[in-house]
Amino acid sequence: MPLTVTPRTKLVDQVIDQIRQLVGNGEWPVGQRIPIESELVKSLGVGRNTVREAVRALAHTGILEVRQGDGTYVRATTEVSGALRRLCGSELRDVLQVRRALEVEGTRLAAINRTAQDVAHMKLLLRRRDASLRTGDMAEFATLDTEFHVAMVSSSHNEMLTELYRGLVEAIAASVAAISTMPVDVDDHHDLLAHVAAGEPEEAAGIVASLLDRALADVSAEPE
Repeated sequence: MPLTVTPRTKLVDQVIDQIRQLVGNGEWPVGQRIPIESELVKSLGVGRNTVREAVRALAHTGILEVRQGDGTYVRATTEVSGALRRLCGSELRDVLQVRRALEVEGTRLAAINRTAQDVAHMKLLLRRRDASLRTGDMAEFATLDTEFHVAMVSSSHNEMLTELYRGLVEAIAASVAAISTMPVDVDDHHDLLAHVAAGEPEEAAGIVASLLDRALADVSAEPE
C-alpha cells in the first residue's frame, strides 16, 4: 500500500518503520536478501532517494547490511542484536579501551564532585537496571546500564569530559549491549556507587577499571 505523501524526513521514517516491521514479523528473515531498490520503490510507493536513505539508516543501526555488487541483506531483527553483530573483535576492544580511559577518571571525579541528587538518580537507574536483568529484558538492561554510566561521568561535573563521553554514547551503548551477553555481577555496580556516594575516588575508580579490564579480557579471549 503506497505511503501518504509527507515531508521528506517523515516519509523516510515511515519507510524505516515499514522495513522494521517486515524484518520483525519474519517476512524478511535474518540472512535473506531484501527486494532490489526498484521493487521497493514500487511496493512502498516512494522515490528512490527515500528508499536509499531508509536503507542507509537501517544499515547504520546494524539491522541491514549492504553488500556492494550483491544486494542488501537482513543482518539482525533489532538495533540491540545489530549492535552485537556489528561491534565485536578489535572494534569492541577499541571502544572498551576508550571507555576505560574516560570512565576511570570520570568516576574518580564523580566521587569528589557528586551531589545528593546525582547519587539519588544513579540509585534509581540501578534499581531499574537490576529489575530488567531479573525479568531477562536484556535490551532494557543495556539501555539502563548505558544511562547509569553516562550519569556517573556526568556526576564528575567536568563539562569537557562529560561532552566527550556523551559524544561517544552510540558506540558506548553498542559496547554495553555486546558485553551484556557475558556474566553480569550486579554487586559490582552497587559497590561502585557506594564508593562514589562515600567520596572514595580511588576505590570507585578501581572498580570501574576492574569491570572493564574483565570485559577486555573476555573479548581478547574470543576468536576474531
